[in-house]
Amino acid sequence: MFALVDCNNFYVSCERLFRPELHGRPVVVLSNNDGCAVSRSNEAKALGVKMGQPYFQLHELVERHGLIACSSNYALYADLSGRVMRTLRTMAPRIEVYSIDEGFLDLQGVQGDLEVLGRLIRARVLREVGIPVGVGIAPTKTLAKLANWGAKKWPATGGVVDLRDPARQRRLLALAEVGEVWGIGRKISARLNTMGVSTALQLADYDRKTLRRMFKRTARELAGEACFALEEGPEPKQMIACTRSFGERKYTLQELQEAVAGYATRAGEKLRGQRHLCQAIQVFIRSSPFDQRGEPYSRATCVALPYPSADTRDLVAASLAGLQAIFRPGPAYAKAGVILMDFVEPGRFTPDLFAPVPRSNSDRLMAVIDTINANQGKGTIRPARLAADQGFSMKRERLSPRFTTSWSELLQVKC
Repeated sequence: MFALVDCNNFYVSCERLFRPELHGRPVVVLSNNDGCAVSRSNEAKALGVKMGQPYFQLHELVERHGLIACSSNYALYADLSGRVMRTLRTMAPRIEVYSIDEGFLDLQGVQGDLEVLGRLIRARVLREVGIPVGVGIAPTKTLAKLANWGAKKWPATGGVVDLRDPARQRRLLALAEVGEVWGIGRKISARLNTMGVSTALQLADYDRKTLRRMFKRTARELAGEACFALEEGPEPKQMIACTRSFGERKYTLQELQEAVAGYATRAGEKLRGQRHLCQAIQVFIRSSPFDQRGEPYSRATCVALPYPSADTRDLVAASLAGLQAIFRPGPAYAKAGVILMDFVEPGRFTPDLFAPVPRSNSDRLMAVIDTINANQGKGTIRPARLAADQGFSMKRERLSPRFTTSWSELLQVKC
């Protein structure tokens, strides 16, 4: 038995926690460089604001309806997420932190009325952290996700939906479009529609023999058969991406080189964090698709490493070689990125007999650098190509204070 606890409009809820004037107002939180809406209050959704909608398209709503936009305050969101998860850990035997704003609770063996427990979870998180959550309870993780969707969609549920009853499961499955099912995105949903599957119930009842392997476990989960176990930690990523839209357009190769080197450095830190080596790197650059004045340009390339590596020096060198191959003078570049791919574990691959010899003591050197940067601050030791103030800075003109993580920005109350 699982419970999925998901924070409601998490980024907006975090902003409202310390800014009561935002309650009842249409609010959106913007992505990096104040680009697109990535979190919307219910009031903003009622105005028709779409997830991922560019902010420049919302100016009319700002003027006519008082839409309020906030820059992403990641320090605040991460701290409040940690507080929510610490509270949840006291209410269940085990927890899987699935994302920054949701977690699966293992309720196996928990006695008593689980729906009552769900309401206690909502009340306690709201009281101790101040963040509203929804709770979905079911015998499988996929059903728990769908139950949580129902808890948010219908306010009459009080934010908790219990799907232990098979009859109630089928009623909700019949109401849910197949695109609402966990793991089924827009493209897969369209493919299922061509098979005559438009609701979650139709997928649950579909002939298992004709379903592709990727759908079978989801269909079994919807039918009440648990196929996905609770994971104590996140599965290692198969790709690591570090991409960023620029606060200001970039025109020269040197500017892009500094950005790409920085992205490769950050991606390498993440790669070493999950103890993997990568064998290929994709590099891309592009202009803004919304810029009607300049020349549209978008290119990507994949660079194979001579040997599997997590050494920042190797990753930066390969990334810069890829950038050199796709750069063209003229366009106003709005975004660049580095994606590490094709991972292997150290000592569990067959080296190429004719490949260059890997750098000696690379793992020891990278471990020392990561330790120093963790203790002394990000970028204390960095590739020489990166400037001292190069720190993935971005445009955040509507940034709220870091109310919980900075002494100088603590909320002051006068009475």
